Amino acid sequence: MKIVIPGGTGNLGAVLERGLLAAGHRLTVLTRTPSRPHHLAWDGRTLGPWAEAIDGADAVVNLAGRSVNCRYTRENLDEMMTSRVESTRVVGQAIAAAANPPAVWLQAGTATIYAHTQGRPNDEAGGVIGGREPDVPAYWAESVDIALAWEAALEEADTPATRRVAMRAAMVMSPDRGSAFDLFSRLARLGLGGPVAGGGQFVSWIHEADFVRAVVFLLERDLAGPVNIAAPHPLRYKDFMRVLRRAWGVRFGLPATKWMAEIGAFAVRSDTELLLKSRRVVPGRIEDAGFEFEYPAWEAAAADLARRAAAGRRSPLARKPGLRAPARPSGVGLGFEEPGSTRRA
Repeated sequence: MKIVIPGGTGNLGAVLERGLLAAGHRLTVLTRTPSRPHHLAWDGRTLGPWAEAIDGADAVVNLAGRSVNCRYTRENLDEMMTSRVESTRVVGQAIAAAANPPAVWLQAGTATIYAHTQGRPNDEAGGVIGGREPDVPAYWAESVDIALAWEAALEEADTPATRRVAMRAAMVMSPDRGSAFDLFSRLARLGLGGPVAGGGQFVSWIHEADFVRAVVFLLERDLAGPVNIAAPHPLRYKDFMRVLRRAWGVRFGLPATKWMAEIGAFAVRSDTELLLKSRRVVPGRIEDAGFEFEYPAWEAAAADLARRAAAGRRSPLARKPGLRAPARPSGVGLGFEEPGSTRRA
């Protein structure tokens, strides 16, 4: 299968690239800094020669957008918005102009679209969209606005021959340096892996193997609209870190208050929203369609990732995913208007 991956050189792109290449599929990665034979240059904003790769491709998996692992300054928030919305729009323009458009377009999104909650889990059908929660920092709403604009750019694309999926992904855990797992592991191994602000906030996550398998599943199945890409068992931060410490053989983790977390986030040039927002997101539509997780629980996932990280291995999936032809639209709506999917807190 010929698959085009815009923005495929970050951590998430590396995970997907090695999984799909190992399965023998032909990839074209769109990047600002081409460095390999299957890379093509693009700027993520304007049409160019790169669009020829989309014409005749079987699928597009768009991962483009500025990393959220940064300080949420005005400049960075604006760049997050611009990079996501403009890249999605121009991918849509390339698909719309194609004589032979791809059958499916998987668009990266984020589970951060849902409200901060320690109560009822958020799935696609009844999940509450964030942005108006009480007693949380006001700037958290900007992350939700970015996520909504990202999905709106996908929905507005004029691509009737191409099935579109908005992947509301939780944190993808891989052993790669610079990944979310690497960040949490460094905290744990330094003895800083205790609860933050009480540790009651939920962490939603997915093992890299299941992320790649979910992408394969969505390429093959006739699903459209928002789909949560998250393991079925999110857990509280204090439990998440306790399991991770055990995987690394670390007995103790110092607790941290909110202000201590602020200092730590500033030191590593990140933001406390990544630690403090309670993301209780669960899969709904993908499980209903028959997807089965290889790593549904954090205990087994953390043990596997810690073992591979310690050994310096970033091996592809143990089971190479074979791809059938991607499912084309069945004529039903996109699913973005699904009841409850745009309800805000």
